[in-house]
Amino acid sequence: MQKRLLCTCVSFALFFSAAFLSGCTVSTEVAGDSDKSSSADPPAGKKRATVSEHLIPEASGTVTSGNDFISIDSSNTAEGYFMVKYDGDADKVKLQLQAPDGETYIYNLAIGSYEAFPFSAGDGDYHLDVLEHAYDDMYATAYSQDMKVALNDEFRPFLYPNQYVWFTPDYQAVAYAAELSDGSSDDLDFLNQVYHYVIENITYDEQLAATVKSGYLPNIDDTMASGKGICFDYASLMAAMLRSQGIPTKLVVGYSGAAYHAWISVYLKETGWVDKIIQFDGENWSLVDPTLAANNSGSAVKEYIGDGSNYTVKYSY
Repeated sequence: MQKRLLCTCVSFALFFSAAFLSGCTVSTEVAGDSDKSSSADPPAGKKRATVSEHLIPEASGTVTSGNDFISIDSSNTAEGYFMVKYDGDADKVKLQLQAPDGETYIYNLAIGSYEAFPFSAGDGDYHLDVLEHAYDDMYATAYSQDMKVALNDEFRPFLYPNQYVWFTPDYQAVAYAAELSDGSSDDLDFLNQVYHYVIENITYDEQLAATVKSGYLPNIDDTMASGKGICFDYASLMAAMLRSQGIPTKLVVGYSGAAYHAWISVYLKETGWVDKIIQFDGENWSLVDPTLAANNSGSAVKEYIGDGSNYTVKYSY
């Protein structure tokens, strides 16, 4: 197959990484230190059913394509994801996925291992290109494929781990999510506990924000261990904890005002999709995202967020 040079992809990808990671800076007024702890036991006779069987993506091998050094496993498209592995000799490789909603998602690929990627736009026709670094900012198309997707469940893409929200059953964050669930009365109570755990125990990492490189990916257990992170880490940790307990959660990237930013949206059976993550006082929903909530006073958060119209979604993972 003749390789086709693309200059637009890498330019967009470099902009995406730089803007996303540097655009998360927030106030340094942080919540006080707090040890992670479970809440009191739920009311007698009312307890959330804790999930113990977790959805884990796999390269099943039943539907495959590719070439000598690129492997595409689309065995589980109906479950909301596909897997890609690159075994070639390029120093950098990108996956470009054109979604049916018109958005183009660009990912950096690891070398030598399968990674999972979601069909975030739901049912429809997708087109993928695997792009190898050629020289300077130029990439060449090494493999292309069209995929038609019909999901078993519209929520599946936001329940499985993927490259941006990665976890396995042995992760500390998964175990702690189960512990919080055991002490919760229902999904809303569990969501509230996860939210407060993150904003009270993770502080904004100014040094990482100033030095982070293109291609950075969150490691949720590292975030828990260090107690620090940037907006990408906050969103990934919360999304993983909630997904591991069966709550559909989107890691959303877009604009909060003029800043490129990451937050989460959560699906609750009683409410539907709740965007920008929420605080619930028993009567009212407040639009709050975990980075801002951890690093600002309540009045500062409300002024920054307003009625939620400052948020513009660009990508969902």
